Amino acid sequence: MYVEQAIGISTDEFTRAKDSDVQYLRNVFPLIELGWDRARCVEYLAERGFEKTVKSACVGCPFHGNAGWRWIRDTDPDGWAKAVEFDKAIRDGYPHATKQGQELRGQYFLHRSCQPLDHVDLDPPTANTAADAATATRHLRLVTAPAVHEEGDPDGCSPWSCRSGARVTGTDTSTDAGERVA
Repeated sequence: MYVEQAIGISTDEFTRAKDSDVQYLRNVFPLIELGWDRARCVEYLAERGFEKTVKSACVGCPFHGNAGWRWIRDTDPDGWAKAVEFDKAIRDGYPHATKQGQELRGQYFLHRSCQPLDHVDLDPPTANTAADAATATRHLRLVTAPAVHEEGDPDGCSPWSCRSGARVTGTDTSTDAGERVA
């Protein structure tokens, strides 16, 4: 006897789909079985009135880019407070680790700048010149789409979890869509 656990991994992150490591649990992946990529999931939600649904991610994920951190700060005050608290808590590592003789190498931060999260300037650049105006316009589009890259600033988890890494091309034979690029 076993339990089935449905996990919402889409076709563009199929490498994350893994078997359970316990005998009583079977992982199933309905989005992969349907042949749905992230774009199809977003389309499905929009068709049903949920077009503003954002990509899920852990609040304290160190792989958030500025757009993701800004979105949490501006739309989820409790989540932001928890992320800032967690960022401070990890600064000097896990105290029990040093008691066990594990050497700490520097300090730890959630933001890739290695600065305290609540001190980082997450706001997009302002337009001071015509050249800056084009950059600011690009950044304004990102406010509603935190999973989009911001000038080489990837947003999302690592290649081993949420962010799937390099683009994958595959053929979807379960729908009429034919060739899909993830």
